Amino acid sequence: MALNNHNQIINDNEGSFNRKIAFLESKMRKDTLPPEEILKDLEIGPDSIILDAGAGSGYLTIPAAKQTDNLVFALDMDPRMLDVIKQKAEAANLKNIKIIKGDIGDIPLKDESVDIVIASLILHEVESLSLVLKEIRRILKRDGYFLCLEYEKERTEGELQGPPMDKRIPASAMEKELLKVGLETIKKTIHQKPVYILKARKIEK
Repeated sequence: MALNNHNQIINDNEGSFNRKIAFLESKMRKDTLPPEEILKDLEIGPDSIILDAGAGSGYLTIPAAKQTDNLVFALDMDPRMLDVIKQKAEAANLKNIKIIKGDIGDIPLKDESVDIVIASLILHEVESLSLVLKEIRRILKRDGYFLCLEYEKERTEGELQGPPMDKRIPASAMEKELLKVGLETIKKTIHQKPVYILKARKIEK
């Protein structure tokens, strides 16, 4: 590969990453999906152990870490995203965030080791939804909670930048997939269409 072409690819990737960060941290996103409101239903306590799966820029990792004295795991495939979270944690003087580079389909945590798992706008990107949900259930403690944010399969005027329609997972389909693996939906919330939020509890199958 020619050096100029190689440099162009690097610049394009860097530009794409910066645009993604700009979207993830945008005022519009925070106004539409306020992180504190999203986390409110989880009733996070001082002893809660939390996994933010597909943590991105730490949009929910950082506020979650402020609500517990225990560990908050930030899992993401992109080391650049994890660097952003690390910088945010240092700036906020948060010592309870543990950075993990890994795959949501093969979570490097022990069985029944986490009280709460959060997956925000990430599940539509996975190759096998069933596999990922089984992994999430595996690491959840008995009666642990799973919080899922996804895009409904509909267009809404002025909506946040979302995935193509063929990638979106309707809430009804997500609830069925959750139940199949032993995660029962106990609450559905819509802060801003077309994003829905499902709170599910681990149950015995």
